[in-house]
Amino acid sequence: MKDLTASSIVKNILQMALPIAAGMFFQTLYFLIDLYFVAGLGDAAIAGVGAAGNVMFIVFAATQVLGVGTVTLISHAAGRKDQADANLVFNQSLSLAGVCALVTLALGFIAGPYYVRTLGASAATAAAGIEYLHWFLPSLALQFALVAMGSALRGTGIVKPSMIVQVLTVVLNAILAPVLIAGWGTGHPMGVAGAGLASSISLAVGFVMLAVYFQRLEKYVGFIRAQWRPQLMVWRRLLRVGLPAGGEFLLMFVLMAVLYWVLRPFGPDAQAGFGIGMRIMQSMYLPAMAVAFAAAPIVGQNFAAGRFARVRETFLLATLIGGCIMVVLTLFCQWGSALLTAGFTKDPTAIAVGSQYLQVISWNFLGSGFVFTCSAVFQGLGNTVPALVSSASRLVSFVLPVLWMSRQPHFEMIHVWYLSVASVGLQAAFSLWLVRREFRLRLIAAPQPIPAPT
Repeated sequence: MKDLTASSIVKNILQMALPIAAGMFFQTLYFLIDLYFVAGLGDAAIAGVGAAGNVMFIVFAATQVLGVGTVTLISHAAGRKDQADANLVFNQSLSLAGVCALVTLALGFIAGPYYVRTLGASAATAAAGIEYLHWFLPSLALQFALVAMGSALRGTGIVKPSMIVQVLTVVLNAILAPVLIAGWGTGHPMGVAGAGLASSISLAVGFVMLAVYFQRLEKYVGFIRAQWRPQLMVWRRLLRVGLPAGGEFLLMFVLMAVLYWVLRPFGPDAQAGFGIGMRIMQSMYLPAMAVAFAAAPIVGQNFAAGRFARVRETFLLATLIGGCIMVVLTLFCQWGSALLTAGFTKDPTAIAVGSQYLQVISWNFLGSGFVFTCSAVFQGLGNTVPALVSSASRLVSFVLPVLWMSRQPHFEMIHVWYLSVASVGLQAAFSLWLVRREFRLRLIAAPQPIPAPT
């Protein structure tokens, strides 16, 4: 366990953010590698994998519930120096992860095909998406256990083991992707099914590796089978913090589903370009998200230890670091978006759509980074409801207007991108107000003892 309540805040943020960013970057490479080889199968395959991949937002919402609850409660326990409670929370998060994995598999195989057919712009797109989803579902189910273990380590200030496992699983996925998708060396290409299978095999290997680490090397929290039996009181603690955070990702799923739906009339080429641009955008978010992920346990440990000045300082420094990163990425997208998009497709329509999307949408990078940091602060304080309220504001500022715009006679895709930029700016301002309100309510110094009379 690493004590985050005394040492340099900037040093702690950078020491944690760099491995987190590396791990998240390699995690995103799963999708970029699949996308690169799937692109060779045509626009219908690209659009199908993109539509099916949107199911990840549902799973990420559920894993966010588990991950945020685990990070917050374990960081608070570490701040209080309560190792017994940290172990109880960790083992209960594992039992909850097992239940979530079974539910994911059941719902994915039953309801997944209907969802993909709803979003697909053509029958070929839907067929490709369903085939990919069936082979990709095991990797989604394994995410819960991996998130539980990685979040427990992050709550104690340890991030390198998770990063190493993520890197190794991506290397394995990069090896398997051309073999399974294109049939390199075997002569039996599986197409989009191979993309899903490569990810599932890689995640299974990563799960085994991280479990071995906990069994042999981790000392602060570890597997205690006697604590695996569900304890509803602990589950309620996890869910009270995690459910609002999961709602944030669920709202992201709603936003992506609405975007795919309103883009259907523009055809699979446009959907493919949007899917490529969105994947590239997600990878560019990773540095700022890593800073926010690093800030959450720092805020959590210092809040539980009563170091309120360090909580405020962490927010300011994380905002500054994340903001500088996002400004640089915004400038890059203004000149390099076409080159980035062309690396994944040769279709001129898809390139045009993806390039335009990145050029316009990059103007909300700074606001998005700010929202990430605010959400991390809410997680560290143990109250994630304000983050959910902030995300829900986009239902009013983005979803309703874009649905109205899509029915207008002169509706164009670029109108959606400009509306997104405006709505993120409003959300960033709203998040700042919520953070300041939370600080006033929760960061109240304990009354000083009255000195004894002399």
